[in-house]
Amino acid sequence: MGRSPTNTKEKLLATANDLIWQSSYGSVSVDDICKAADVKKGSFYYYFPSKSELAVAVMEQSYLEFEAGMISIFSTDVSPVLAFEQLVIMTYEKQAEALNKYGRVCGCPFTSLGSEMVGKEEIIQKKADDIFNRQAAIFAKPIQRMVELKMLSQDTDISAMASQLLAFILGQLVMARIQNDITSLKEDLLIGLFRTLNIKRSEVLL
Repeated sequence: MGRSPTNTKEKLLATANDLIWQSSYGSVSVDDICKAADVKKGSFYYYFPSKSELAVAVMEQSYLEFEAGMISIFSTDVSPVLAFEQLVIMTYEKQAEALNKYGRVCGCPFTSLGSEMVGKEEIIQKKADDIFNRQAAIFAKPIQRMVELKMLSQDTDISAMASQLLAFILGQLVMARIQNDITSLKEDLLIGLFRTLNIKRSEVLL
């Protein structure tokens, strides 16, 4: 995805992203990454002290690309409900793109890495937590707007609701990866989000 890498560091990041996302962190070695990127091992350690440091850099770079899309969606003047619908479309399209590229459903790279390395690589777990918190903060803004529009109760716990929405989305992506099937993401993800928000689809037009 994106432009072709033009220097050693970019090659390592792009290659690690591809290899880890389509398989797992544990199954990919530094040698695998260097070989696929056509980079010498010494160059790897020049840029990254360890594989875990590379993984964290990959997570941050990947998230910034996805975050830009979320910010764009939720910063528009459209209904916040419609914005969530657009988020579902973007999520499905990114999974479809990955499926076409890798030949399997990859799910959420941050969830996969975080769950795989819990209790093993603290630096990776902390980065996953950081990314999840940043995502929830973005979700909180349209939820706040829905409260202001009286689409949600005035006593809505905005932070808790944002966390619930994120947890539901991540859970659906995990299931899609396990089942190697993205069809449920098109409708089930949207329906589930609306149920979590306790709103009807007709309110998209508000």
